[in-house]
Amino acid sequence: MRGPDPGRTRRARGLRQMQTEPEARLWSRLRDRRLGGFKVVRQCPVGPYVADFACREAKLVIELDGGQHADSARDRRRDAWLSSQGYRVLRFWNGEVSSNLPGVLETILAALSSPR
Repeated sequence: MRGPDPGRTRRARGLRQMQTEPEARLWSRLRDRRLGGFKVVRQCPVGPYVADFACREAKLVIELDGGQHADSARDRRRDAWLSSQGYRVLRFWNGEVSSNLPGVLETILAALSSPR
């Protein structure tokens, strides 16, 4: 079967409604092509996963992590799968978004602007 998976789409919509404060801060700067003109979407289904943010045209996934993600084997498997599909993955700690949003945005824009 082709097309969107209704269960994954429902989960992504629920996650959009329950975003964390760091996700909301970053989203306010990424939405509406505000960062370098790149189209970024939030809580985007990518294969079996839901990415916090993704730019499909640049095949870039951006993840914000809290303490529960420290040294996570599940995150390593997820990153490996995304990489096998041609995606680059950037991970930031929630605290980085709170304390250094300009630096986070600069890193994201550099990744979006650079060829793979």
